[in-house]
Amino acid sequence: MKLLLQRVSQAQVQVGGETVGAIGPGLLALVGVERGDDGILAQRLTERMLNYRMFSDQQGKMNLSVRDIQGGVLLVSQFTLAADTDKGLRPGFSIAAAPEQAQQIYLDMLAQLRRETTVQVASGVFAADMQVMLINDGPVTFLLEG
Repeated sequence: MKLLLQRVSQAQVQVGGETVGAIGPGLLALVGVERGDDGILAQRLTERMLNYRMFSDQQGKMNLSVRDIQGGVLLVSQFTLAADTDKGLRPGFSIAAAPEQAQQIYLDMLAQLRRETTVQVASGVFAADMQVMLINDGPVTFLLEG
């Protein structure tokens, strides 16, 4: 599983020209599910995301999490994160999870985030053609893998 975290001052996702999810300051989290990933891994990475220190404290050091700042999380499924790019000029998707498995893991992560009371949660639409707009703050981007 790959979880690409981008610190944002704002982000939104649209489907068919309609905004389906938006946040202010917080994290845009793009998730790619691979074969063999499971709910336990998803739970661990979701918890890690919520506690990952990528926001600045009073001294300008990255010591605060999205929980600490009571920011938002915009969770978006991104199949292409599970691409095999080791060879050639075209990505392969043989390591990506089947759509049903990936959707269930994505929905489980979303449910876990929504149980978190200190963060605003928004999401994209699984397997939809989405347009994601963001203002990357920093820019600050980290890739968590499990």
